[in-house]
Parts: sequence; structure tokens; C-alpha cells
Amino acid sequence: MDEEIKILARKTVDKIYRKIRKVKSTEFHKFGVNIGIGADGTPTKYIDKIAENIAINFIKKSDVKVNILSEEAGFLDFDGDYTFVLDPVDGTRNACRGISFYSVSLGVGRSKLDDVDFGIVKNIPTGDIYIAEKEHGAFLNNKRIHTPDLPSKDILSSLALGKNYNKTTISLAKKGKVRSLGSASLEMCMVAIGALDFYAVGKEYLRVTDIAASTIIVREAGGIVTNIFGEKLDMPFNLNNRTSIIAACNEELVQEIIC
Repeated sequence: MDEEIKILARKTVDKIYRKIRKVKSTEFHKFGVNIGIGADGTPTKYIDKIAENIAINFIKKSDVKVNILSEEAGFLDFDGDYTFVLDPVDGTRNACRGISFYSVSLGVGRSKLDDVDFGIVKNIPTGDIYIAEKEHGAFLNNKRIHTPDLPSKDILSSLALGKNYNKTTISLAKKGKVRSLGSASLEMCMVAIGALDFYAVGKEYLRVTDIAASTIIVREAGGIVTNIFGEKLDMPFNLNNRTSIIAACNEELVQEIIC
């Protein structure tokens, strides 16, 4: 991948990060206001729209041509070879409630999850940044990260519960120590650094915009990403397809989860 595309991706994420941090200090009360319906058919929150707008305007002005796929705007064709698969704010509910666990997520690929070559997830409240490039490894704040070879003896997981549970996740909720943190991209990054042993969403709920960046981060850190049936995960760049997910430190743990 051309270096200029990676630079544009980094700068786009940083623009969103800085905008949200700035607006939070003066307009936090507006974060959760519904201002329309996005391309994905769900209500658009104020925080999502200002984050997406800053990205689109910045990319439009760039001499580097890339397309955008984002939950609010949908697919924007700027005649690029690559597409920025963007979730401007992953963990919107957390952000609107003042829970400091939400991110910018940006994956760069051509047409599907499996060909994403570059990914960035930035934790907006903390500033921590996870980056991965295909066949070049994964990094947290410029330090290489790896999933552990073996999970902890005292398994710690994060599960999507509430309306997105299924019988597998309900069963898993009765084992080990469980969290439900509300930002798929960050939860998967927690797997990549070994803070979580696995993350699971039982229902077909997540879109490619939620996981494009974090999937390459987990895989480049040595982890495994599948659907809830243990099948290798791949999906096209669109807002119609949804998926379940398991992100885990190794294949053996995935097999334990699905059995």
C-alpha cells in the first residue's frame, strides 16, 4: 500500500479524535441528540455526524483519492482504488452517557474484510492508538503487540448481551469473568493485547464498518477472528451484511467456545 494512503488514514483518524475531544468540552449535552437517519437505516446522533463530516471534508480536500464507506453517509465513490471503511464513533452510547470507552475505527481495503491491508483504532478518551498493517504486525502506541499463546487460567471475556445474545453467549456468560463494554473495535483490540482472552457477539449484528480495522489488528497480533460458528470471517464492503464474531487469542479457545 502506498505510504500516502496510510498517512491520510492516520490524519483522518487524528482529525476525528481532535474534533470530538474539542466538542466534548462545549457540546457534550448534544452528543445523543438524533439529527436524522443514516445510510444504515438507524438514527444518526449528533456526535456521529460531526465526526463523519470532519472525515469526509478532510478526505475530499486531499489529493489522495480514496472512497469512503461509513454508517451514516453510506458509500461515497471518489474514484479511488482503496476504500476507507470508517466508524467515526464506535461506542456512541458510551460517548453519549459519559462512559470513557469509545473509538474511531478505520480500515483500508479494496472490496472485502479479508483484503483490508491497514487498520487504525484510536481510543478517544485515552488517546491510545492501535495500528496494524498486513504482514507487518500490530502495534499499540508504536510498540508491537501479541496475543498470548495461551489464555489466562481465569478466563476474562467480553460478550454482547442484551438483545444481541444467543444461546452460546448466554452459556459463556456463566463461565469465567465477564464484561460487556460497548465498543466492538476496542474490545477486539483488548484481545489483541491480551487484556481480554476473547470477545464474542452471538447474533448477526455487526457490520463491516464496526470491525474492519480491529480484525486486522487482532490477526496481525496473532489472534483469531471467526463468526460464532468458528468459520473464518470475511464480508463485503457494504452496510447490508451483518455478522456474529469471536475474536480470541488462539484457535483452541475458539473451539472451546463453539463446542
